[in-house]
Amino acid sequence: MGIYSMCNLLGGLAFALFGMTLISNALEKMAGGRLEALLKKSNTSPAKGLLFGGLLTAAVQSSSSVMVMLVGLVNSGILHLGQTVSVIMGSNIGTTVTGWILAVTGIEADHPAARMLKAENISAILAISGVLLITNFKSDKKKSIGSVLVGFSILMAGMSRAVLSFHDMTDMSVMKSFITVLGNPFFGFIIGILFTALIQSSSASVGMLQAFTVTGGLTFSMAVPIVMGQNIGTCISSVISSKDANKNARRVSLLHLLFNVLGTVILLLIYCIADFFIKDKFVDVKVSFFGIAAIHTVFNILTCLILFPFRGRLEKLACMIVKDEKQSSNGEEVYSFIDLRLLSTPSVAIRESNSKCKKMAELAKDTIFEAFELIEKYDSAKAKNITENEDVLDMYEDKLGSFLVKLSSKEISERDGQSVSRQLHSIGDFERIGDHAINILQLAEEMHEKKLHFSEKAKTETDILIGALTEIINSTIDAYTTNNVSLAKHIEPLEEAIDKLINDIKAEHIKRLKSGECSIELGFILSDLLTNCERVSDHCSNLAIAIIETEQLSYDAHEYINDVKSKGNKEFQNEYEMYKNKYSI
Repeated sequence: MGIYSMCNLLGGLAFALFGMTLISNALEKMAGGRLEALLKKSNTSPAKGLLFGGLLTAAVQSSSSVMVMLVGLVNSGILHLGQTVSVIMGSNIGTTVTGWILAVTGIEADHPAARMLKAENISAILAISGVLLITNFKSDKKKSIGSVLVGFSILMAGMSRAVLSFHDMTDMSVMKSFITVLGNPFFGFIIGILFTALIQSSSASVGMLQAFTVTGGLTFSMAVPIVMGQNIGTCISSVISSKDANKNARRVSLLHLLFNVLGTVILLLIYCIADFFIKDKFVDVKVSFFGIAAIHTVFNILTCLILFPFRGRLEKLACMIVKDEKQSSNGEEVYSFIDLRLLSTPSVAIRESNSKCKKMAELAKDTIFEAFELIEKYDSAKAKNITENEDVLDMYEDKLGSFLVKLSSKEISERDGQSVSRQLHSIGDFERIGDHAINILQLAEEMHEKKLHFSEKAKTETDILIGALTEIINSTIDAYTTNNVSLAKHIEPLEEAIDKLINDIKAEHIKRLKSGECSIELGFILSDLLTNCERVSDHCSNLAIAIIETEQLSYDAHEYINDVKSKGNKEFQNEYEMYKNKYSI
């Protein structure tokens, strides 16, 4: 009987953990990029940080996820250490919400209204509702809501199984011995730490403690030290996640640990004093599901009230313990390009990778524009900057590409999936624009070293071409960084006009070659310049198509180009004629 009961207990715990994971993932998926926006808004005031930390943790149903997210954001340089202190405190309060939800598992009453609140009844209703939403609706939001409902159903089913297991083990000698051990506050405290650290979920640990109350042997005096231990054990996730991070990211996990340890020490002293005076009146009363939830909530609220005024000192203490180590040669903090820990919260990871893509887009634009300037007047400083920028663009493509491939395997919303698709299609084009900037730089260097100059006619023509390229690049990058589909639709007719302009320049160049106005050596340079300019224009077209097609949940470049260039598309033809006249020689 003991073996079967233990198997049921472990099965219940497994169901509970899976249910909480399902809830957390679905809620995080629904929240999308708003999670990161909430965190970034939290730096406006400590009070907002406390509020946002609580709401964020209640929303994703996991303080561990929030802490890993904070470590990743700090390690990437997106948030600074001071912004996280109040968020961490709020997170501890937000994680107590789950205990109150699970408290309904312990409801026992014969009244029909009360019986509807019993776990098995709520679990069945939630499961049916969730499955109906998942199977009958195409909307990503409705499916996520269905996943949340199914998650809660699995969580409650797991808790019910755990309750039954503990109930079956009530009269077992091993259980009686265990309850006796819990009578020692020190052992209860240690058990709370170890069990929570093992499953890495304070909410699930509190849920198991709630289930344990059915044995009838758990009192307030036993439960309080266990809950305090659970609050320290939950820090293990942030401690593990900060491994190999920079010093400020390690300080985030240390702040979480310091907050819970200091809060425990202070409240444990207060509890011991109170226990001495009111022992017979309160602490030896049997504790219930709601009692455990109340202990968990009161402990975390009191800890925040006590330590909130000293958040600055906590930050200084963390800085004293974790010394300055990981720095660059110029003494600046070394940040991760984009931290892999952010993959644990895909919506935040998508927002940050998109931010990096936008920086890559701007860098590609600046690099190609500097290369154009060298055709007119060579500058060694600009040449060096172009080479350095191209190396950075290569690094962006390599690291962002790897990150996005890992991110694409995560469960994300349809909208987030569009964003990942667009980023994957775009980073290669940004990198290739940098390559063409290097090619143009080499042509400019050759002209500078050999003291070659284009004829006045050729210079006029290349100036017109560079003007057209400047417009298409500016429009493309603006469309990309603002996700402006309307602006992106203007790129293809301009690209077609640029192709026509390049063909006209080539034709004029052949005429000059025949008449002896241009040398063969300059002809090769001009031909290479035109080829690179045409390729840059093509990459702008690719980027515009990626913006348009991913917004429309499809990606077929050939089909799109055929559609817009069809003879019946008057809008395209009118724009093409306008650009052709604007940039003609």
